[in-house]
This record gives sequence, structure tokens and C-alpha cells, in this order.
Amino acid sequence: MKLVILDRDGVINRDSANFIKNTNEWIPIAGSLDAIALLNQSSFRVAIATNQSGISRGLFDMTTLNSIHEKMNRELAMVGGRVDAIFYCPHSADEHCHCRKPDIGMIEDIGKRFSTELQGVPAVGDALRDLQAFSAAGCQPILVLTGKGEATLAASTQSADKALPENTWVCTDLAEAAQRIIAEQD
Repeated sequence: MKLVILDRDGVINRDSANFIKNTNEWIPIAGSLDAIALLNQSSFRVAIATNQSGISRGLFDMTTLNSIHEKMNRELAMVGGRVDAIFYCPHSADEHCHCRKPDIGMIEDIGKRFSTELQGVPAVGDALRDLQAFSAAGCQPILVLTGKGEATLAASTQSADKALPENTWVCTDLAEAAQRIIAEQD
């Protein structure tokens, strides 16, 4: 089975410093839904791994998060795409849970759910914490320059503690990442 792991905010949809708190704020990045459909057509299962600390902060609840994901799934279906599983961490950073990226609990859970080794599994994110979690779990980290991606790339050249994990691919957006993932798997 071929699997790809995606962060949500900043990779699939526009990100916001104020969180994505309702369905109106969930706006897909141009080409991202088509990229997921292309991955599906190339026999990839798609899993999302997303930190959603807005839940523990009281900014939105589980009903709202489910509504946002229902909207995403409806819009994906309209272009022939699908997400096979959505994993999220509802905790804030100060709760020190094992599932919140850059920790690897959520990524390991995806591997277990799909009964697959994570070594080399393509994993796409826009923030350093995404890439750190993916790399620590053995995945192929891929940085997209949407969302926080450009700032993440710029910061990586400024200090060693913000350096990208070794062998991180850098792609303009999810569309370019999907094309490279498919080309590398053939």
C-alpha cells in the first residue's frame, strides 16, 4: 500500500494566525484538492495529521472541527479526491502530549492504522514541527512553501536549531509535492 501523510492548515487550506475556527475560514489553497485527487488516482492512501490546539483553547469544539472536515471532504469529492483518515491533536503545546507535532505519536498512530512501516512514507508540512515529527518517525519530510512554509525555509538558514531535517524536499505547493511523490514512487 502507498501512503502519504499531509498536514492540514497551510498545506491543504489557507492557514491563519488566529486559527481556522469555522467552515467559512476553511479555504483550500489553489490546486491542493486536485493534488490530493491526483495522489488518490495514483493509488495513494491519504492521511491527515494536524495539530488543532484551538479545541483546548476553547476557540472551537469537536462539532465545529467535524464540520470543517466535512466541508473539506465534500470539496474533495467534487474533484474526485478523498482523505482516508484524519488524525488530530486537540492539545495545546503546554499540555506536553505525545500526539502533538513535533512529537511523533500521531504519526505512529497513522502507521498502526494503515498497518504500514513509516520508513520513507512521503509526509508534507509547512512548519518545522511537522517536518521534525515526520523525520523522527522515519517518513520522507516534504516542505511546501504555502502557509508557514516560506518563513520555515527562511528561518532554517538563520540558525542550526531551526534547520530542516536532513533530506527534506522543498516544493512550491502541494500540487508540486504530489507530482514529485508520484514520480519518485514509479
